[in-house]
Amino acid sequence: MVVTDLDGTLLHPGGSVSKLDLDTLDELGSRNILRVIATGRSLYSANKVLHRDIPIDYLIFSSGAGILDWHSHRIVQKHTMHASQVESAALLLQEMNLEFMIHHPIPDNHRFYYFGTGKNNPDFLRRLEIYREYAVMANATNFIYRDASQIVVVEPHTGEKSSHAIIAYKLDGLTVIRTTSPIDGSSTWIEIFPPAVSKSQAAEWIRCQCGLPYGSILAVGNDYNDFDLLTWAPQRFVVKNAPPELKSRFRSVKSSEESGFSEAVKRWLRK
Repeated sequence: MVVTDLDGTLLHPGGSVSKLDLDTLDELGSRNILRVIATGRSLYSANKVLHRDIPIDYLIFSSGAGILDWHSHRIVQKHTMHASQVESAALLLQEMNLEFMIHHPIPDNHRFYYFGTGKNNPDFLRRLEIYREYAVMANATNFIYRDASQIVVVEPHTGEKSSHAIIAYKLDGLTVIRTTSPIDGSSTWIEIFPPAVSKSQAAEWIRCQCGLPYGSILAVGNDYNDFDLLTWAPQRFVVKNAPPELKSRFRSVKSSEESGFSEAVKRWLRK
């Protein structure tokens, strides 16, 4: 099984998958090797950039909150945060004066309520603009907390230390993932999920469902939200455009723009 991240790994900066990488996916299929994309995008967002005929078998979306069988386009697994968990997390974030979105349960998790502070946060405002028809401003004083798929905190790129470690410590019972904004490429997103959610746990679920040996897995990634997937997989690479911290931990290949995914697969197949 080959599991690859999407944005910045398989997906080129222009928003497409190269012919070389598509040919590589086809070759993997001809060898009966399972092809999995693992992305932080929601299903709605992933469907905007992935053509229906892309040669893959599974899509792990929302960082593992959901899994889609690509052939039947049926959701085979999904996770939900209970209202009490959502409330605890939201109250902490408001206390920390952070701006965030609470996303509806899957499959409608492209819809969300948002809590703003009025601070200078261009990436937060840009995300609201992109999803303006699906975004509803929350009234913090009488907001009714309900089940959700995830919470997304947007921290502006100011050079100050991220709040990720504090949030992860205080929300110990939940999964807290740090990633780089796919919108401006520099702001930090902190994503809060139910405890059973991560790219690696979703990939492990697929592996077990399909009866695959653990030693026959390759993972390719490019950002902090791929860290658990990369540490889980027995064979792993990061593309050249990954942060220095990841390139110091994992072997690297060419950048996403240079079809580093295909290089990683070829090196893995040779080995």
